[in-house]
Amino acid sequence: MNLFHKHKDNISLDDETLVRQCQHGDPEAMSCLIVKYQDRIYNTILKICSNRDDAAELTQDTFVKVLESIQTFRGKSSFYTWLFRVAVNLTINHCRRRFKLSPVSLDATNENLEKQSQRLASILADSEKNDPALMAQNKELIQRILDSIGQLPEEYRLILILRDIEQMSYADIADVLELEYGTVKSRLSRARVALRNLWETVQT
Repeated sequence: MNLFHKHKDNISLDDETLVRQCQHGDPEAMSCLIVKYQDRIYNTILKICSNRDDAAELTQDTFVKVLESIQTFRGKSSFYTWLFRVAVNLTINHCRRRFKLSPVSLDATNENLEKQSQRLASILADSEKNDPALMAQNKELIQRILDSIGQLPEEYRLILILRDIEQMSYADIADVLELEYGTVKSRLSRARVALRNLWETVQT
């Protein structure tokens, strides 16, 4: 996913500076923000909707909406979490309009597939029966885990993707999903239990 080429002079600037430049009408600053976040936004959207064409379109829609709304951004949350909130909301609405959330595809993962797979496997690992490292080496097994995530209720699926695949902090997830910090922790706990229960059912 590559919407813009890198701008070497500005790409290292912090988000706050780039947002301020955007608000003063600098188009190159927005290009730098897109380069910085487009891959993560695309991969996250792809994990939710499991359709590459839709994910590409929704990624572009996300940045268009951000550009349209940048003047209203006041920094109450970080730009990063605001951007992800826009992306997740657009994707959820898209999926609700067109179809039920489809299974998460293994193809949706990025170059950190092995690390992501180990994190997923560790959720389900039984210390006496399963070794997370060995589970992560089994591509077919990991796809079945992802399929199981795809069968969970939307609120569980989203929080597992953001926390256990994207490794987003609890605070950032709270901002993205507009939840209380404690709600994020309790919902994640319930989501992991639900995934384990579903996994045990599938395995029997």
